[in-house]
Amino acid sequence: MASMTQGENGVFAYYLELAVRSLRRSPGLTALMILAIGFGVAASMTMYSVFRGVSADPIPWKSSQLFVPQIDAWGPGHGENGEPPTMLTYIDAMALTRQHRAFRQSAIVAMWRSIMPPSTSPSDSLIETRGYAVDNEFFPMLDVPFHYGSGWSTDDDAHQIPVMVISDHFNQEMFGGGNSVGKTIDIGNHAYRIVGITRHWNPQPEFFALFRYQADEPDFFLPVQFAVANNVVSDNRANCKDGPYPGTDFAALLRSDCTWLSYMVELDSPAAAQAYRQYLDAYASEQQQIGRFPWRPNNRLRDVPAFLDYQHVVPSNTRVSLLVAQGLLVVCLVNTVGLLLAKFLRRSGEIAVRRALGASRASIYAQFLTEAGVIGVGGGLLGLLFTAIGVLSVGVVMPARLAVLARIDPALLLLTLLLAVTATLLAAVYPTYRASRVPPALQLKAP
Repeated sequence: MASMTQGENGVFAYYLELAVRSLRRSPGLTALMILAIGFGVAASMTMYSVFRGVSADPIPWKSSQLFVPQIDAWGPGHGENGEPPTMLTYIDAMALTRQHRAFRQSAIVAMWRSIMPPSTSPSDSLIETRGYAVDNEFFPMLDVPFHYGSGWSTDDDAHQIPVMVISDHFNQEMFGGGNSVGKTIDIGNHAYRIVGITRHWNPQPEFFALFRYQADEPDFFLPVQFAVANNVVSDNRANCKDGPYPGTDFAALLRSDCTWLSYMVELDSPAAAQAYRQYLDAYASEQQQIGRFPWRPNNRLRDVPAFLDYQHVVPSNTRVSLLVAQGLLVVCLVNTVGLLLAKFLRRSGEIAVRRALGASRASIYAQFLTEAGVIGVGGGLLGLLFTAIGVLSVGVVMPARLAVLARIDPALLLLTLLLAVTATLLAAVYPTYRASRVPPALQLKAP
């Protein structure tokens, strides 16, 4: 068996030597084929890296256990294709919170604030921040990593204590880094005591609320119970069924059918998910009986992947760009087929001599596919360079929030090289087949 392996290696080395000699005889044609393969593969893999980034599961180890409940507070004719609103009214969100039928759960409200740094900071400019008002179960539910401290407690939520969790990046801006747990930050008319500082945490898209791609991680998190009780989120945008947005009348917003709170629940088994669906229908039936919902229950409970798909989070232009790039690769391969066909058939005399000396069609196949493999490796190496340049430059033609999701990693590089070699070998199948069918007698008789 060892001698057989050595023999096979010797044959491959011989074919490899023939391939290199052949490619050297026509350097211009060789360079053209390598360039076509490298360019086509790089265009395809650059767009694939973007598509992979925007379509990736933001929390793959847990996404099937995280659900977005939707309750129809508007009735027939107000949702697209009969769908209920994606967010909840304050009345419904607080009912789900009080009744607590999920393993973990949290209402979620987006916030934007301009915050003055402390007097010890060298800068006196306002810091523009983005954060969320959430419940205390938000952090363990989404496996938020902490650098210092932790999230706040259930008692803090119950007693509406002004506490805060901030990001490591925001901690650097405010306090210069380090363990800032116990320090306070003033927002509006309230001083919030810091109880935790998160490590870098910026899942894309932000599946827990906006379902959009954000360049920067959230800066802070506040207790939603305190935020509502003290009108901290009174400037939040809301979607209302009929009448105008209540404006500055925050109390009216709390009583209205306007939807402005996102909601997420953790259900740790299919049985728990089914039970929660039944609970939502029972809750909607109760609201129907008391006259709040004159329509039949129309609820949804989608896990994170299903909700991302429902929201069409992956931009359509990204899919189109990927298809265009793949089409460009096909065009490059078609051109490579033509170049290989011309190159191989030009060597008909050589093939005829080899066949006359006893070479089989299989050996002709092996020789020419080895030559194509060498071209594929060359195109792949060039494609690696072009792919790296493409990924680093993708922000020129795509929005920055999407461009940052494209990244170079070993898997992408390996896939690029594998695609180049495989595509070139496939492109060489027909030219090799034609070359192996050259009649030896006709070529040998030719003058």
